Amino acid sequence: MANVKLTKNELKKQKDALKRFTRYLPTLELKKQQLLAEIRRIHDEIRKGKRRLEKLEESLNPWIAVFAEPVGLDKLLTLKRVKVDTGNIAGINIPVFEGIEMEKEGYDLMKYPLWVDKGIEAVREYISLEKELEFLEKQEALIQKELRTTVQRINLFEKVMIPRTEENIRRIRIFMGDQETAAVVRGKISKAKIERKKQQKFTEA
Repeated sequence: MANVKLTKNELKKQKDALKRFTRYLPTLELKKQQLLAEIRRIHDEIRKGKRRLEKLEESLNPWIAVFAEPVGLDKLLTLKRVKVDTGNIAGINIPVFEGIEMEKEGYDLMKYPLWVDKGIEAVREYISLEKELEFLEKQEALIQKELRTTVQRINLFEKVMIPRTEENIRRIRIFMGDQETAAVVRGKISKAKIERKKQQKFTEA
């Protein structure tokens, strides 16, 4: 604040800055609302995903004993690729889970128990749900980080930049007003001196 020049050019500069700040602030507020809405949506998706995972686990309870049989189920199904896309939320890029590709090994139906097919599908679904939840949590972390940055910027504008600029404008206007008043006073004094000199000359004459 101490470095502000008390000039007309500086006044214009400060006014222009205030316009930018007040124009940018609603954009930041809107972004904050969008991010909060996305966080709520992701929380809801995570809750639903965890519930689906719980239901899957409950449905597999009757199969736990047979799944424990040493048939090498983990060797029959391999995670080949996690399909990921990129989304954009309020100007930030986030990873979006698109699905998984599993490689299923061929096996002799005569050598494996009947429940193996169901076991493979259950494992596929379980891995897919876990990955989906993992990506939702990544999205939430990224959006939370952006939200913190946005809130910091809003506070900077509301509590520092705008009040400081308004104070600078006030100080410059006061100074310029004082200068104008002083100029008027000096003008009146000069005019009075001139009038006195005229009176003196008129009297002497």
